[in-house]
Amino acid sequence: MTLVRYNKNRNEFPTTVNGLMDKFFNDASFDNTRMEKFAPSVDVLESEKSYELHFAVPGFDKKSFNIDVEENVLAISGERKFEEKKEEKEFTSIQTQYGSFRRTFSLPDIVDRTKIGAEYVDGILKVTLPKDEVKVLKTTVKVK
Repeated sequence: MTLVRYNKNRNEFPTTVNGLMDKFFNDASFDNTRMEKFAPSVDVLESEKSYELHFAVPGFDKKSFNIDVEENVLAISGERKFEEKKEEKEFTSIQTQYGSFRRTFSLPDIVDRTKIGAEYVDGILKVTLPKDEVKVLKTTVKVK
């Protein structure tokens, strides 16, 4: 017996898009270990002094990330390889993400590209994009 997600209408043809997607992703013949690319979820935050990008990428090694800036484009990529270890237990379902990803972002002119930083803690890759204090200056123009 294998443990599978309960679906009371398992043998019926789905009548909704959500039902079709559930059937597709929970079907025993779907092997998501073969997925080679994915797009991690990203939260974008902004404060007065910086922008932050928070990538949800649990299980990665921090050495597997590449962060490049070319002109006004920030490219962040990484890879998590699937390593099946044969022991007493076998996988019956795998829902964590494996493979490679690449996300690109257009940088505003006010980002100081020389001070971009990154850290990886508890499955979250946090990329900090400091604003250039000289370019952030705000002025108010009075109409005469």
